[in-house]
Amino acid sequence: MSTRLVVVRHGETEWNLASRIQGHADSPLTPAGQVQAAAIAERLAGESFDRLVSSDLGRAWRTAQAIAARTGHAIVADARLRERNYGLAEGLTYGEIGVHYPEIFSRVRDTDPDYVVPGGESRRQLLERVRDAFESLAREFDGARLAVVCHGGVLAALYRHIHGIPAGASRAIPIPNASYNALAYDGGRWEVEAWADTAHLAATEPFAGP
Repeated sequence: MSTRLVVVRHGETEWNLASRIQGHADSPLTPAGQVQAAAIAERLAGESFDRLVSSDLGRAWRTAQAIAARTGHAIVADARLRERNYGLAEGLTYGEIGVHYPEIFSRVRDTDPDYVVPGGESRRQLLERVRDAFESLAREFDGARLAVVCHGGVLAALYRHIHGIPAGASRAIPIPNASYNALAYDGGRWEVEAWADTAHLAATEPFAGP
């Protein structure tokens, strides 16, 4: 029997807008991010699921709270779903890293999967953590339907694992804020049923005129 998961990226944050690296640090949801969280909550309220799991970082937790308020589920915190730990780079823009920590800047954007940001973790370490977390959840709740709230880097790592994309390979993976990503796991194989689905956000976009 398959375990089904709807995996959601948190709503837009202030640091998303400022292009600051968040990692294990945090910033508030923007007003738009709060609207996005409400929109994904409304979509999930129209579906049946058994458990609501969230990264324990604030931006994911606040998005999960919007879902919980609409669906009545309790939120289960799971620190394995945290964004990649960027250590000394957290809170800085890529431009600031280039000035203050040029050796980090050159590494953060290249594809060395084993480079560990000082105080943080490597891309490969993130991928392995995310792989283990999702397969553990899927096995533990075999046959159930889960809603999971996490982060862009976590979703990218999961996508790489499912599609066999090497940790060091350069690949653009679309992961919009508050997107709907549906997956199924049958005990040995993942299937992507929907990815980067933002149909529920259409009504939240400002009208630009004719």
